[in-house]
Amino acid sequence: MDFILQPWPWYVAGVLIAFCMYLMFYFGKHFGVSSNLETMCAMSGAGKFIDFFKFDWKKNIWNLAFVLGLVIGGFIANQWLMPDQTIALNPKTVEDLAQIGIQNAGSGFLPEEIFGMEALFSVKGFLILLTAGLLVGFGSRYASGCTSGHGIVGLSSLARESFIAVAGFFIGGLIMTWLILPFLF
Repeated sequence: MDFILQPWPWYVAGVLIAFCMYLMFYFGKHFGVSSNLETMCAMSGAGKFIDFFKFDWKKNIWNLAFVLGLVIGGFIANQWLMPDQTIALNPKTVEDLAQIGIQNAGSGFLPEEIFGMEALFSVKGFLILLTAGLLVGFGSRYASGCTSGHGIVGLSSLARESFIAVAGFFIGGLIMTWLILPFLF
């Protein structure tokens, strides 16, 4: 029981992810989370206004169940399977984060200065979320998939487009971390 309550090592979680991908390939399914937004829009009747959403969304209901499982699994993991959220950060990283206003870095996975309720409901927090949502939505549509779809399925099937997309995700993450984030705080 103690094994279940601890974070699983990469070699267990990685094998489970690979097995799930094998099952999806076997049954002719393609993994990706961003495609669910298209399905939800089609379900809500967006096809009446935009031709892009005119498709049989019932064929994608399995993917909605998968995303629901992600949400439920995340909730369960957060509530009962994460006894200690402190993480070991390099002291230089803690120092750099303190310089831009993020105190107690490493005491939890998500810094309160960015993800706390006070920050989220501020004007600045709202604008950051709105901008980030628009950029992620545009990026996943422009790249024909999200980080999970390209990173897990695309790379495992050796798709050149996914390699380019994942390289772009990493470059964007580095630009955000080193050039943009320090100006936001």
